[in-house]
Parts: sequence; C-alpha cells; structure tokens
Amino acid sequence: MQLGSTYSQDTSFLESLWRRLLKNYSQKSRHYHNLNHIWAMLLQSDECSNNLADKDVIDFSIWFHDIIYKSTKKDNEKKSAEFAQKTLQKFSLEDKRVEKVYNLIVSTQKHQIIDASNLDNAYLLDFDLSILGQPWSVYENYIKNIRKEYRIYPNFLYNPGRKKVLKTFLQRKTLYFTEKYRELYELNARENLKKEIQLLK
Repeated sequence: MQLGSTYSQDTSFLESLWRRLLKNYSQKSRHYHNLNHIWAMLLQSDECSNNLADKDVIDFSIWFHDIIYKSTKKDNEKKSAEFAQKTLQKFSLEDKRVEKVYNLIVSTQKHQIIDASNLDNAYLLDFDLSILGQPWSVYENYIKNIRKEYRIYPNFLYNPGRKKVLKTFLQRKTLYFTEKYRELYELNARENLKKEIQLLK
C-alpha cells in the first residue's frame, strides 16, 4: 500500500492492514462492493487529481469507505468511518485530515456533502456514483451484482426498497455534484435509473 507507506514506516502494520483490506473486499458476499469498485474510484481520483485539494485524504477515504459492508446493516458507512479513524490515528496524519476522512466516508451513506470547504467531498461522491452513468450493458451488470449482494431478500421485499432508493436519486436536482461529472454522466444516469425502475415492476 504505497499511500500508507507515506505516513508510516511500520512494515508489519502496513502488511497487516493490507491483508485486512484484501480480506474484507474479497469476501464472497461482495459482488459489487469489492476491489474492482475501489480500483475504479482510485483511477478516477488519479484522473481528477488536479481538481482535488487533498488527494491523499480522498484516496484514504476511497480505501476505507466500504471496508465494513453487510447488506443487512444500515450503519456500514459509520462503522467504516470509525474503522478508518481508528486505523489512521496510527499514521503520521494530522487529526484534521483524519477527521476529514471520517466525514467523507460518512457522507457516502446518504450521498450528501458534509464538508463543503472544497470540492473533495463532491468528487468523492461523484466517483462513487459514476457507475450510474455508464453504458446500459455496464449498468445492467452492476444492478445484477447489487441484487446478488441482497439475495437474502425476496423480490417482494427487495424491489420496493430498491425502487425507493432510485426514485430518491431521481428527485434530486442533480445526481452529481461536480460540473465535470454532470456533463459526463447526468443524462445517462437518469435514463439508467428510470429503466431499472421499469424492470423492478
């Protein structure tokens, strides 16, 4: 973990943390919220690095934002934020930056900006939801993987819950917070959400 080695020279600690990350993100129950999702967000962070005020804080947030994930729980983001906070206190990272990571991760729960001091929170949320604006073939695979993560629930429970989430997103003035991502994905994302809602009937 190259990012971690910037803030800690404790190789045993870094190796242990890396194993924990791999273990959690490689759980068999994770069909979407896995390492592929993390890599995709990290690539976007690299692509948008010139627009980020603190790229390392963003990248730490990406790595930890789904470290705790159980489809039956509603506090995954908070628990992930707490895990990140506890872990990052072992790094030579200022308290203010640790707090930013905590808030950025918590913001992914309702996908609402908590820290408006710069555009970092906006970009993190847009990275996380970029999948919504992909071509239908990619989006269709995404919703199949999400359904697998919630396979414990029968359709008569899953479909209404999923539709409620999708409709909540559609009611927003914009799905994306940055101009860049609105131009890239807004229209396609709305079409994908509407199409999925039709399939859930």
